[in-house]
Amino acid sequence: MKRNILLFCAVLISTLSIAQPLKKSMPSSEGMDAVKLSNVDEIINSAIEKEVVPGAVLAVVRDNKMVYLKSYGNKSVYPKVEKMDVNTIFDLASVSKSVGTAISIMQLVEQGKLRLTDNVSMYIPGFKGYVNPESGRTVDIKIIHLLTHSSGLPPYGPTQELVEKYGSPSPEGLMEYIATCKRDFMPTTKFQYSCLNFITLQNVLQNITGETLESYAQKNIFDVLGMAHSMYNPKPEFYGMIAPTEKQADGSVILGKVHDPLARLLNDGNSGNAGVFSNAQDLAILAAALMNGGEYNGKRILGELTVETMIRVPKGYEKIGRSLGWDNYSAYASNNGNLFDPERTFGHTGYTGTSMVIDPVSEVAVILLTNRVHPEDKNSVVRLRALVANAVAGSVVDKD
Repeated sequence: MKRNILLFCAVLISTLSIAQPLKKSMPSSEGMDAVKLSNVDEIINSAIEKEVVPGAVLAVVRDNKMVYLKSYGNKSVYPKVEKMDVNTIFDLASVSKSVGTAISIMQLVEQGKLRLTDNVSMYIPGFKGYVNPESGRTVDIKIIHLLTHSSGLPPYGPTQELVEKYGSPSPEGLMEYIATCKRDFMPTTKFQYSCLNFITLQNVLQNITGETLESYAQKNIFDVLGMAHSMYNPKPEFYGMIAPTEKQADGSVILGKVHDPLARLLNDGNSGNAGVFSNAQDLAILAAALMNGGEYNGKRILGELTVETMIRVPKGYEKIGRSLGWDNYSAYASNNGNLFDPERTFGHTGYTGTSMVIDPVSEVAVILLTNRVHPEDKNSVVRLRALVANAVAGSVVDKD
């Protein structure tokens, strides 16, 4: 009897420690026009009819409340048709850079374990800077350069060559390549989106903390906020909830494994550039926390000043248009649409068809999750994202 009581108490405590999903509210109660907001249905359904995406899940957050949560179409059309639902888990692809890697790095900054202006070589021995071909002078690559994609590292790595050279998986081989590969330009002189930047940040974090990014982010972000369906390398028990990605040459589909080749074949799913799996309701919690200065439901992942620094384009980086792990107004920020605040809005997109947009001025977040690479990688969701963002922003009738 005593043992049963203790077990019950343990389960109760565990349950209470998990943050609850966002409180639901009607759009009209949160200063949004419900009729205008419903325009998103036609936009997304039209994309499904045109086979741009097999399906989608949309979550809209206003003032820390869920005002719209809806699923559309199918999560799978091959090898069988399976209907999409609001709990579907997606491979976030590069949205992982923001929600996994960047937030983890900013936690280390506020803990005094590294500085944004530290040289990467302080944490990764042998990591080379940019060598000016005319003067021979070396310019060091710093943490802030990685976060803002202004480091000069190439956009991606030669996956097959690296697999042939180092084997699969080989995180050490991949980092060795990144540490010594050609730098394309002097840091801060240009913007060049690069997965290698965030794989480097992953290794910086791992060398500082002594644990994998996968483990660190799980304990310090997802578990803290109660994001129960967010993880790297999902366990098989989650596979039934996951939207598959691309069909492979052998007829199978990628399911429960990260789609990105470097992350899957070299980093075995524990990767700074991709690898997080999550659903719309979990990401809504994260968006609410960021709009609330790093805290949700009494659980804090970042301090208020840290959040403010993270989501603001750093002084001197205005031409880059990127904040620390997020995109504000670079050439990649079309998912923000045309109506949200042009400088303060931040977000990120993922190759598989995922995206987040957060406007801290109007306190609105738009989370649009699709698996556009299923069953084939052939369509673009660039326009779809912008149209949805515009429809959501256009429904705001009370900015305060």
